[in-house]
Amino acid sequence: MAPILDIQNLVKNYGAVEILKNINVSIEPGDFLVLVGPSGCGKSTLLNCIAGLEPISGGTISIGGRDMTHVSPKDRDIAMVFQSYALYPTMSVAKNITFGMKVRGVDTETQARKLAEVAKQLQIEALLDRRPGQLSGGQRQRVAMGRALVRDPKLFLFDEPLSNLDAKLRVEMRSEIKKLHQNLGATMVYVTHDQIEAMTLATKIVVLKGGVVQQIGTPAEIYNTPANLFVADFMGSPAMNLIPVKARKNGSGTKIEIARQGAEPLVLHDTRVADLPEDVILGLRPEDIAEAGYRAGDNVQTADCLIDMVEPAGADTYVVSHLGGKQVTARLHAETAAAPGQMLGLAFDLGKVSYFAPQTGERLN
Repeated sequence: MAPILDIQNLVKNYGAVEILKNINVSIEPGDFLVLVGPSGCGKSTLLNCIAGLEPISGGTISIGGRDMTHVSPKDRDIAMVFQSYALYPTMSVAKNITFGMKVRGVDTETQARKLAEVAKQLQIEALLDRRPGQLSGGQRQRVAMGRALVRDPKLFLFDEPLSNLDAKLRVEMRSEIKKLHQNLGATMVYVTHDQIEAMTLATKIVVLKGGVVQQIGTPAEIYNTPANLFVADFMGSPAMNLIPVKARKNGSGTKIEIARQGAEPLVLHDTRVADLPEDVILGLRPEDIAEAGYRAGDNVQTADCLIDMVEPAGADTYVVSHLGGKQVTARLHAETAAAPGQMLGLAFDLGKVSYFAPQTGERLN
């Protein structure tokens, strides 16, 4: 299957400043690509380059097998949904949705049919006669999506569409967009700085930092095998624990020593990994550190740790301990009897460990 979007060696400069550096990404029809990264990493600029709103300084962009590098935005067969919704305040919802079709000379019968289909899909039939000023943020968001949907484009582009909504509405709209993607089988490119949004929506994630692609993969690949320290720290909430440790070869495996204040080092044995440098950063997600007795398996090892802080969070309780000079968070069950200042047996699942080089930040296993 030919990729529906194919970006090759894309470069974007503003004068002497390189904003995007050698970007290569391609997606298949029906994919949901999420561009994620901190503010200023270049994700919105990349979306604008795909849309044709920003000229590129090098490389190519193909949509549906056609080179679109120098094609104007209106001829790229894309539809864009912005953070600000960009609705016409003096027009009704119905007119906002059909305006683009009217401009393109679509006949009124087709306009009416498409409007009815989209209004039903987005559950906004009751709002069609209202003006944008009479709508809530979530309703406006749906209208903006409706306007994109009636175009039936090759690509839907979303630029942080939920960042103006409150937390509850964001979750609702997130599931709306996911449902929409599943029902339509449409291809979507979505920009966000919210890694939870990226994990829940995407079939494929591109993590950007400073205009450079850090990693491309499925949500599971990015979460379970982050390519470097930046991705490990950025994706996941709470973030992955990143602990400086000493690694010493031990037969066919490795002995891991983790320094502790005022106590003997914590020693773990990883039988899966042999060739690690002496100084290494061990990465382990909070859910891969459980209370002793609650996690079993060949790679699980337990150790008593001093608990500094306990944070109840409804279904889970997070406990914080100090290891390797870092705060280390474990995600325990809600009924845990853990208390600050006490020793608690913690089970470390070494089958889930990532190792990183301290100098380069690159993944080692």
